[in-house]
Amino acid sequence: MRNFNVAGPMDPEVHYTIPPLSRLDLARIVRLVEKRAYFVFHAPRQTGKTSVLKALRDHLNEQGWRCVYASCEDVKSRRSLDAAVRGILGAISEDAVEKLGDDSLSAIWPPAFAEIGSGGAFRRSLKYWAEQSGDRRLVLLLDEADGLRKKVLVSLLGQLRSGHGDRPKHFPRSIVFCGLRDVQDYPLESGSPFNIVKHSLRLGDFSRAEVEELLGQHTEETGQRFTPAAVEEIWKATAGQPWLVNALGDETCFEDEAGLDRTREIGPEAVEAARERLILAHPTHFRQIGDKLDEKRVRQVIERVLAGRGWIDLKRKDLAYVRDLGLTKANGEAEIANPIYREVIPRLLSVPAETEVKRDAARSFRRADGGLDVAHLLTAFQQFFREHSEAWSQGFTVREAAVQVLLQAFLQRVVNAGGRIVREYGLGRGRTDLLIEWRRDDGGTQRFVVECKVRRERDGLETVVREGVAQTAAYLDRCGAEEGHLVVMDQDEGKTWEEKIFRRSLAARRVSAPDSELGWEAAEAAPDDEPGPDAAAPETRPILVWGM
Repeated sequence: MRNFNVAGPMDPEVHYTIPPLSRLDLARIVRLVEKRAYFVFHAPRQTGKTSVLKALRDHLNEQGWRCVYASCEDVKSRRSLDAAVRGILGAISEDAVEKLGDDSLSAIWPPAFAEIGSGGAFRRSLKYWAEQSGDRRLVLLLDEADGLRKKVLVSLLGQLRSGHGDRPKHFPRSIVFCGLRDVQDYPLESGSPFNIVKHSLRLGDFSRAEVEELLGQHTEETGQRFTPAAVEEIWKATAGQPWLVNALGDETCFEDEAGLDRTREIGPEAVEAARERLILAHPTHFRQIGDKLDEKRVRQVIERVLAGRGWIDLKRKDLAYVRDLGLTKANGEAEIANPIYREVIPRLLSVPAETEVKRDAARSFRRADGGLDVAHLLTAFQQFFREHSEAWSQGFTVREAAVQVLLQAFLQRVVNAGGRIVREYGLGRGRTDLLIEWRRDDGGTQRFVVECKVRRERDGLETVVREGVAQTAAYLDRCGAEEGHLVVMDQDEGKTWEEKIFRRSLAARRVSAPDSELGWEAAEAAPDDEPGPDAAAPETRPILVWGM
């Protein structure tokens, strides 16, 4: 029986598989090969890139080309240029023997290397190999090229550019460079040796139809059905990111004890539970994202998203790099790529802050019925924020992101004991919308909205509060939550903590103006009581405002 693949290249005999070549514009690639083009093919990690490349190699060979695939993965850590070039030529030679039955390169490159060294051996070896093949149809796929050390990459691409003009009689007809991102955006030295590339192709995520097809393969082989609502939940949570789709399929059907019963349908509740287990398990896929967040240029971009800012003042190459990593939307919008990443990324950034929250903190915020006391929780956070915000924000380039991540870290450590947080970021509005879902002891679910806004020195506090109250009410209305809280974090360094910290009970009133963007506006102060499901008439909503 096949299964969902969460590690390594696809094997159609072992894994449910979307036909790799169906994910490509194959006709365009063939045209580029026919035109003798050198081009780039890139995709984020664990999107099926290697499987697609190997399928492309096999297809081209079936069509009469002489195509070889070689991965640079094994030589990425080699500091010596000699060792790296030897490793790459060895990998090309091995695939040529296995797939083409051609061992001529194995005999060519060692003497070439001995004669002129690593600075020219790559070019000369490919030159002699192309001349010996004689049919001018040699195609080379170089995978993981972007992971090479800079001096290796510069030398390799320089040698390829030198041989580019001799193709196809004296050099490979077409070379495809594969990696995480567009090689043309690599931070190489001035006068980049890679100006021979004019085309860059990107492997996208699964489409909705492909998600349905992949899940349908499991149903076809086992009889176990995903309900339409479950398919929708997987699509919404992953936005088609291939590894995430497979991981949710694996969690629901192979890791969950209940899911092993093939007579049992997979519903949306099972998908939601699998999503939470996946996030808490912190798999290698998420750890790799954490490693990228340590890079300054990645963090700068992500912090802008978390703070609700746009792309102003950011470098185009940095934006492209983060997009090519699959962390932001491929269409260039200032949004995290999918809802699971929206939850994972703040957790990765907030790990140090979460350690400051006591492990048993959740107990002190429970009501007698097992419900969550969010007012008590935010009262405690005001003191936590006062103690930790200054030191915490020093590690961030965007202060608004720092204070919002600190809030999420505090809430996350508490909510982990019995619920989850759904995050949305208000682009251009300087706010973060948090929806807390909490399970009571009786099995019921509470839903709370916590909206975070940052008040900059140029903004009037009352304006920020009134705008935030209306936004909170709109989100509260959309989510069907029972309580709404607005957290206003004051950036005015001239104010004392006594001036910044307050709690105020306001109300939001529904407005009927057709041109109203939110449908709500802040009203006069409401009685200072705890908000609750019966605290106000349907046309008004109580909102607690917390100043910090």
